[in-house]
Amino acid sequence: MVGYPSSDLAAASLPELTTGRLLSSWQLDVPALLLVLALGGLYGWAVVRLRSRGEGWPPARTAAFALLGLGTLVIATMSALAVYDHVLFWPAAVQNILLDLVAPLGLALGDPLSLAVRALPGPSSGRLRRIMSGRLVRLLTFPLVSTALVLATELTVYFTPYFATALRVGWLHELMYLHLLVAGSLFVVPVLTHEQTLPAWCTHPVRAGLVFLDGIVDAVPGVVVMTHGTLIAGAWYLHHAPTWAPDVRHDQQLGGGAMLGIAELVALPFLLAILVQWARHERVETAALDRRLDTELVPAAPRTRTPDQAETAGLARQAKAPDLVRQAEAPDLVRPWWETEQSEVADRIRRQRPRD
Repeated sequence: MVGYPSSDLAAASLPELTTGRLLSSWQLDVPALLLVLALGGLYGWAVVRLRSRGEGWPPARTAAFALLGLGTLVIATMSALAVYDHVLFWPAAVQNILLDLVAPLGLALGDPLSLAVRALPGPSSGRLRRIMSGRLVRLLTFPLVSTALVLATELTVYFTPYFATALRVGWLHELMYLHLLVAGSLFVVPVLTHEQTLPAWCTHPVRAGLVFLDGIVDAVPGVVVMTHGTLIAGAWYLHHAPTWAPDVRHDQQLGGGAMLGIAELVALPFLLAILVQWARHERVETAALDRRLDTELVPAAPRTRTPDQAETAGLARQAKAPDLVRQAEAPDLVRPWWETEQSEVADRIRRQRPRD
C-alpha cells in the first residue's frame, strides 16, 4: 500500500506505476470516506425502512448505487489514481471524469430521490418534493442548463488556475472532487429518476436525445485537453515528475485520451438506461389504456322490447338465422369514446382498431 505523497521528495520517490501497483496502491481519504459512509448509510436506512413497512425496493437499484456509484467514488479518491495524481496528469484526469460522469450515473441508477420520497414520513416527504420542485432546483436541473454546467465545470478545472491550485491546497482538492460530483449529478439524477423533476416536455424520447447530446458535449473536454498546446498545470508536473514518468506533454495527451474514451463509454449505458425506462413506461401506458378500453365496453341497460322486435326475434328463431337472432337479442353496447371523440388520439385508435 502506497501512502499519500506528503512532500515533494516523497512524490518524486514514488515507485513506477505498473499494472500491479495500479491495482494494489491505495490511500485513505477521510473526507471522501465520510461522504461514502453518509450516502451509503442514508440509502441503506431508507431501504430498510421500506422493507419494515412491507414494501419492496429493487435489489438492482441498490447494487447500482452501492457498486457503481459509491464504488466509483472510492476508486476515484482512494485508489492508485489518487496516489499518483500529484505526479502524473493522466490519473488526475481519469479521477475527474469518474467523479463527473461514472459516479453520478451509478448514483442515479439507484434512484435515491424516489427512495427518499417513499421512505420519509409524510411531512418530510412533502418538504422534499417541494424542494425538488423549487425554482432554484428546477433551474439547475433544467437539461440545457445542467449540461452547460458540466461542460463549464470541466473546462474551468483545466483551463483556469483551479486545478493547479488544488494540487497545492488539500482542502481545495477535496472541494474539487465534490464540485465535479455535484455538477455531474445535476444532469444525470433528474433524467433517470422516477420522480417528476423535469419539465413535462421532457418525455423519454426527448431525454434520449438529451443524453445523446450530452455524450457529444462530454467528449469536448477530452478532445481539448488532448490537443491543447499549453500544458495544464505544467509547472507543477514538470517540477514533480519522477524520473520514470513519460514526457509531460505525452502524459497530458494520455489524460485527454482517457477522458474521451471514458466519456464515450459512459454514454452508451446511459442511453440504454433511458431506452429501458422508455420501454417500461410504454408497457405501463399500454396496459392502462387496455384497462380503460375494457371498462368502457360495458353493456348498456337492457331495454324493453317492442312487439315488433319480439316478433322479429321469433321469426329469426324459426328460420334458424343465427346472425339475425344475435342482432335482435344482443344488448346494445355503449359506444367507446374513440368512436365519438374527434381528436388525434381517437383517430389513431380508430385506424388501429377496426370496428367489428
